[in-house]
Amino acid sequence: MKSLLRRPSGVPALAVVLLCAGATACSSPDGRTALTPPSPPAKQAALCRALHQELPRTLAGKPLRDTEPASELTAAWGDDPAVTLRCGVPRPKLLDHRPPPDGMYIDDVGWLPEKQPDGSVRCTTVLREAYVEVTLPKEVAGAAGDVSALTGLAGAVKKTVPEGYVR
Repeated sequence: MKSLLRRPSGVPALAVVLLCAGATACSSPDGRTALTPPSPPAKQAALCRALHQELPRTLAGKPLRDTEPASELTAAWGDDPAVTLRCGVPRPKLLDHRPPPDGMYIDDVGWLPEKQPDGSVRCTTVLREAYVEVTLPKEVAGAAGDVSALTGLAGAVKKTVPEGYVR
């Protein structure tokens, strides 16, 4: 894994790490995935709305489904446990640690993975103008914490959320 202190070429020296991590989700009685939308500033919300329009219809073999409440800042794929996405989340506190934790790049998108107590892996984008948080359930990530499902999101993130720095 690459350190988050190393930035990819083309990213300004003052680039801010963007993080978007998925919250724990569950199904509502009508079959929607309950997922609390974040409350980002207007500029980040606009980027998130653009991302929502570019999201893949399937991810990790799971179909895109509605969230409850309906929001352009959230998305889910598959049944419980669903792969979830929240865009415009606050900067993760984990990035305040010194030295910062190791991250990784998948198709030129930087991610900060965090293994959760339930075996899921929460991954947040870094070095983007909005933090995008994706939670991969244990059934998708497996015991080894495989985050290859993020490959299906990289194109949409690169297209809609520019590289940059967010505090």
